[in-house]
Amino acid sequence: MRLVLEAEADLEVVGEAEDGAAAVRAVQRLRPDVVLMDVRMPGVDGIEATRRITSLYPETRVLVLTTYDLDDYAFGALRAGASGFLLKDTRPAALTSAIRAVADGDAVVAPRVTAKLIELASPRLPGPARNDADTALSVLTAREREVLQRIGEGETNGEIAERFFLSESTVKTHVSRILSKLGLRDRVQAVILAYDLGVVGR
Repeated sequence: MRLVLEAEADLEVVGEAEDGAAAVRAVQRLRPDVVLMDVRMPGVDGIEATRRITSLYPETRVLVLTTYDLDDYAFGALRAGASGFLLKDTRPAALTSAIRAVADGDAVVAPRVTAKLIELASPRLPGPARNDADTALSVLTAREREVLQRIGEGETNGEIAERFFLSESTVKTHVSRILSKLGLRDRVQAVILAYDLGVVGR
């Protein structure tokens, strides 16, 4: 992975860590833009390390590396503040593209895998009453609620634009307003909130 990243002129690998505790210390020392975080590690695991990093160093973004059999771990990492996740067999071009996107402040959400994650985790999530959800979402316009639902379903901006006959720039504006109004950091948190509030499937 280091070889793949260092082959890119605009990417620099500034450090490596053997476990979660070492990763937190490395972030404190090096202050990287992006951390690629494994989930299963000895001692402090990737979920706890992600929680510590995003809490202590919010300017550093975390991308979690996972496999299909680690869905629960990946979902936990998203809740801990990760900006997205990648499968360990992600192609080099997709990996570098995802790192750039996260460094620019976007979230990397693989729609179909995200949907699978949430589907597995949602039965264990406490579901708020309909009235509670309506109160929480009252700051959104009707269109913004529709967009939030589609985000929760794992649709990309392009897919949402096509569904509602909008331009992608308009969808991006809706997403930005949703995040701002609901106090969310990124699209990943929007996905989680959509499921927490029961928006998906309405």
